Amino acid sequence: MVDLAEALTVLRDRFGHAAFRPGQAEAIAAVLGGRDTQVVLPTGAGKSSCYQVPAIVAAARGAGTTLVVSPLIALMNDQVLALRGKGLAAAAIHSQLDDDDRVEALGQLARGELALVYVSPERAVADSFRRLVGRARIAMLAIDEAHCVSQWGHDFRPEYLRLHELRQVCDAPVIALTATATPRVLEEITRGLALRDPVTVRGGFERPNLAFEVQHHRGDGTRLAATIAALDHAGMRARSGAGRAIVYCSTRKKAETVAGALKAAGFSAGYYHAGRTGLARERAQAAFALGRTRVLVATSAFGMGIDYPDVRLIVHFQAPGSVEAYYQEAGRAGRDGEPGRCVLLFGAADLVTQRRLHADDSAGRHGDALALLERYARATTCRQQLLCAHFTGRGDHAACGTCDVCRDPDAVAEAPPAAAPPAAAALGAAVEQVILAAVAGIARKVGRVNLARALRGSRSKAVLAQGLAHIPEFGALADADEDAIIATIDHLLHTRRLVKRGRKYPTVALPAGRSPRAERPPRVEQRGARVDDATGGSPGPARRSRAGSSAGPAPVRTSRLTVELERFRQRKARELRWKSYMVFQRGVIAAIDQQRPTSREALARIPGLGPAKIARFGDALLAVIRDHVS
Repeated sequence: MVDLAEALTVLRDRFGHAAFRPGQAEAIAAVLGGRDTQVVLPTGAGKSSCYQVPAIVAAARGAGTTLVVSPLIALMNDQVLALRGKGLAAAAIHSQLDDDDRVEALGQLARGELALVYVSPERAVADSFRRLVGRARIAMLAIDEAHCVSQWGHDFRPEYLRLHELRQVCDAPVIALTATATPRVLEEITRGLALRDPVTVRGGFERPNLAFEVQHHRGDGTRLAATIAALDHAGMRARSGAGRAIVYCSTRKKAETVAGALKAAGFSAGYYHAGRTGLARERAQAAFALGRTRVLVATSAFGMGIDYPDVRLIVHFQAPGSVEAYYQEAGRAGRDGEPGRCVLLFGAADLVTQRRLHADDSAGRHGDALALLERYARATTCRQQLLCAHFTGRGDHAACGTCDVCRDPDAVAEAPPAAAPPAAAALGAAVEQVILAAVAGIARKVGRVNLARALRGSRSKAVLAQGLAHIPEFGALADADEDAIIATIDHLLHTRRLVKRGRKYPTVALPAGRSPRAERPPRVEQRGARVDDATGGSPGPARRSRAGSSAGPAPVRTSRLTVELERFRQRKARELRWKSYMVFQRGVIAAIDQQRPTSREALARIPGLGPAKIARFGDALLAVIRDHVS
């Protein structure tokens, strides 16, 4: 039995926590005992402590440095900054360091001066780095986001398949950590990382503070209305205030469109995706982190390692590609333990989008993942039960009492049934409206064949040359037969809702005198907000509805001391170039406001404030308390 007294001291003195959270003690005991360990804990359950705490213990014992493999540079930098803020020796080695800093970090690793060093999987398997690791004293290998090793996982990174090569140059225990791994993925992690008889630690996947719900939508207009209603209900319209929201989209173009629509509707919104420059992404994330924008619209690129404690709302404007991806992204809400709402806006078109994004899925794995996600979206049993059962393989999880099914099962039972992919014989009024809307928005002449191909998502030379890949309806009929779309265009020509222009190379157009705007989707009123279409519009007066009564954070009275402590936190974050939660989390503010400490000894009884933070901020905090407590 491993004595955890040292680890508990580190947890209390360095991290400001009085006790381990579920799963942490078991994982730390296993790795300190020299055992390979797999850790599966949900987002927000404290996975990083499972390797950071034993790493500090190992360094204090003189056992060496812990090597942490992490897939994102931003995540590495955040972790290193937070550890240094606690007075710990940590460094990250990645491509964005200048030569002097990289040489210095490598030297510190070689000399054994670091408790933790973070590297990317690409650098970890480089020959030169492995030679250095072979000469250094390594206490432990920590593989973060370990599901990336599995081709069944939702963030597969082929470089992870070579990480087992590190065992050839250092014989240290391995701890592999992930938030989302089914039993099948765990098997691939064990094989891919060559783990030796690993201890498996599974935490509870229940997130009782999160309210999951699914809404069924067909078009972007109703989705945008539902998104605005959810943001309004979460109090996100004000440009400043407590809490923030993330809206996830499947494509870069959609993320930009939705962000623009939300800004037009009066929200402070930014957007983040991998197609932006590094500087643009950094600025978008910094604005969100500092509260200058309270809503961030993003693709899955805004993902692994994101750690904001006060996300009150997650909206999936489109369904992601798997249950694993959904639960990881939705799990970024409510990491401070306060209520959070997770809304999935689901439609059959989302599955078409995901199939197009994974067209190279020759093994058919993604099709299986989409089938499971659709089953979740159309389920009439507790959402949280389904999610937990998916990851644990057990059916004994209790109903949450907060999801839409638990709150109003009759309403959920009215969800539309799954629709078969459109076939040639099934094309009708809905497809006609898509075609008319597309023609209305195309400024140049277009032939019926190229129009049909654009609506199916073709990237042929002719489609690209005419700019048809940029119309909003591009790919909207991806599952329809090309001949059937052309037949529907011919029907519109026959009924004079479209007309032919030219003889040698005939094109299609709206009849003379008909306004293109008339063929655009009409203004939609849904769930308490009014919008024009997916390109934006002005919100109308909110109305109460079933969707608007979902579980969410109640208004909170804010004391003068709470306001000043939050200002202090933001000021220190700017001075130190930290994120605000690295100074201390909002739970610390609430505890200080309740206990009103007047000495350093009293500050030490505040959960989340350890000796390092009290040494750095204690006197200033006591001054704030004295000045603003009447």
